[in-house]
Amino acid sequence: MILFERSRGTASRGTLVALAGAVLIAGCKGGGAAPVATDSTMVVGTENVAVVTLSPIHSGPAISGTLTPEEQATVRAEVSGAILQTYAEQGDRVGKGARLARIDDSAIRDQVLSAQSAVTTAQNSASIAQRDVERNRTLLQAGAIPPRTLEESQNALTSAQAQLANARAQMANAQKQLDKTSIVSPFAGVVSQRQVSAGDVVQPGGALFTVVNPESMRLEASVPADALSQVHVGAPVSFTVNGYPNREFTGRVTLINPIADPSTRQVRIIVSLPNTGGILVGGLFANGHVASETHTAAVVPIAAVDERGLQPFVMKLTRGHAVKTQVKLGLRDAATESVEITSGLAPGDTILLGAALGISPGTPVKVRATTDVKGP
Repeated sequence: MILFERSRGTASRGTLVALAGAVLIAGCKGGGAAPVATDSTMVVGTENVAVVTLSPIHSGPAISGTLTPEEQATVRAEVSGAILQTYAEQGDRVGKGARLARIDDSAIRDQVLSAQSAVTTAQNSASIAQRDVERNRTLLQAGAIPPRTLEESQNALTSAQAQLANARAQMANAQKQLDKTSIVSPFAGVVSQRQVSAGDVVQPGGALFTVVNPESMRLEASVPADALSQVHVGAPVSFTVNGYPNREFTGRVTLINPIADPSTRQVRIIVSLPNTGGILVGGLFANGHVASETHTAAVVPIAAVDERGLQPFVMKLTRGHAVKTQVKLGLRDAATESVEITSGLAPGDTILLGAALGISPGTPVKVRATTDVKGP
């Protein structure tokens, strides 16, 4: 319902009817509370006025998505066996190479011992074959043996050396298998999940732990193909994150997918976000925009500008009267719903917005708190 204050002067019934019509028209043109007529003066609430500010403004497409740690890994079993012990819990901070768990290694350790024995035997055989070759070479020079005997000893040496190499390879493989029974962290970070407990039997490929590095987060988002020219690697991105509504975070575009999605015609981008202090966690929803161009300028809410005509204009308050003022517009910031004014206004000017844009030029205007407007 549109409300009016009763005039204490001598305004005629016709004047009040005319003012009521003006207010009804204004209420249909914008949001916010409708102006109130007091005699010939229009009274508006503070929600229907704005002050031109000198502020940074950004242009670029809006993006949104869920934050994930930029570096994360699921540590999986590479050998089968029973988990003997775990050394880390969910939320524990671990260093690179820190032990997370141990798998029963008794069978693999036996294989290592067997491989070591095979290497020792092969080394002895190779040493004997080497001495035979040296001895036969000396005897051949003295004419005590035929050349074929030396050739046979050389062939035996080659075979013994091959067997030694094979034994060493088997021992190295057995040692690697033994090393895999000790589960370690691939990098410094925080354990976000522990999927096993002592006594569990695991198979190769089974997930054991998930480790994340909370020092930096990433956001995967999409931008329309027609806005791709406003995005480049290294472009700053401003974020607001669910859980921190009054704080702004800044990241940078680190990757632009070279292929657009064939169904949506949008291009995937990845934004890296430093997580100083580790206050952000994966899974939080983030809203932001790519700042392809940024500078400081006179800025007003988009709702204060009427762009329906040939020339955009605002209603400026000058000496208590509404004055229609033509303006020129610059950058638009979709995230903050604001627009740059390149001419027509100066920082500190007061303008009307919402329903108050319908007030006729030259009308006296008074601003007061919305709570002072009386209801039914």
